[in-house]
Amino acid sequence: MENRTDLVRNIEELKKERNAVILVHNYQPPKIHEIADILGDSLELSQKASTTEADVIVFCGVKFMAETASILSPDKTVLLPDDTAGCPMADMITAEELRNMKKQYPGSLVVSYVNSTAETKTETDYCCTSGNALKVIEKIKELGKDIIFVPDKNLGGFISRTTDTPMHFWEGYCPIHDRFTADDITTLKVQYPDAQVMVHPECPKEVSDLADQVISTGRMVSWPGETDAKEIIVGTEVGMLYRLQKTYPHKTFIPANENAVCEDMKKITLEKVHAALETMSPEIKVPEDIRIKALAPLERMLAIV
Repeated sequence: MENRTDLVRNIEELKKERNAVILVHNYQPPKIHEIADILGDSLELSQKASTTEADVIVFCGVKFMAETASILSPDKTVLLPDDTAGCPMADMITAEELRNMKKQYPGSLVVSYVNSTAETKTETDYCCTSGNALKVIEKIKELGKDIIFVPDKNLGGFISRTTDTPMHFWEGYCPIHDRFTADDITTLKVQYPDAQVMVHPECPKEVSDLADQVISTGRMVSWPGETDAKEIIVGTEVGMLYRLQKTYPHKTFIPANENAVCEDMKKITLEKVHAALETMSPEIKVPEDIRIKALAPLERMLAIV
């Protein structure tokens, strides 16, 4: 096997040859962070990639993210270095299941978390991200219709409580964020009494209730720079801590649960990135009929935010 320096050099050479851009999600392993052209949250990455002159997008993340890149950049080739890297939460609801739920609540508007499959988005009125969900719901509640929220009941519950908006939830959840407990937070608060707590809104209510900030990973990157706290307890996938520590070297970041590891996010390796660029596979291509339908709720979201 090539040593890392040679591998990275070869990736850089292939990237230029293919006119590719490498997108890296915050939860990816450190070695993958280091080869990023764009580092960030899922929708943010796809949006930024769509404005580049690149012909090829290498998405170091999971499948629904690569699908979103394909939806927003249909003329670019989207590669997912390991096409078995999925999202259990996104897979907890199918388009057919959503259609059946819509029959239970006729006349409702459907809001799908962007962490959903392309096919689920085709049955959706509006998408949202964890960062803009509050704004999206505040806006569409003015329409006076019932709201179905899928697939994450924890994020949906947080939005519902914060905006005082009743909603119908699908019983989906992120297996990583759902494992955080109130004990995780209270135990660490005893150890670090001066620490501030920031958690992702995909966490259960008992965890969000104990947090100083309930924010998206995108907001987690900027918020530590706005607080005087020197110690911050972080309730999200542990990969986030690498970026945080690198961005704020004089602060201490404590994982709320060291076992909060998304195995799917860790499937991407330098070897797989190299192979993807070399073979131009695995490619993620959303069929045009699905792409057009899935694009509509994303565009409605963007019109609001």
